[in-house]
Amino acid sequence: MYGWIWRKLPLGLPGKLAGSLLLATATVALLWYVVFPWAEPLLPFDDVQVTQDSGVPGGDPGVDGSAPAGDEHDLPYNTDQNNTPPSTPNR
Repeated sequence: MYGWIWRKLPLGLPGKLAGSLLLATATVALLWYVVFPWAEPLLPFDDVQVTQDSGVPGGDPGVDGSAPAGDEHDLPYNTDQNNTPPSTPNR
């Protein structure tokens, strides 16, 4: 198919290169502005459903989701203030 298109393009090598570039650009524009917008509602990319009760069999029924994960443990350092900057050595 590509060989047939290459043979049918006119004006020698410069015309064939310009025609190929024009055909490729037209194909990308047709897909970008016509085909993809038409197909987008048919594809389930935006159909994301996150619920509190996932309904997964064998899940942890005791988790209520009120505290973020990792908050049940004390950290061995202070998180309320920034660390002091490193001191500059005297020369």
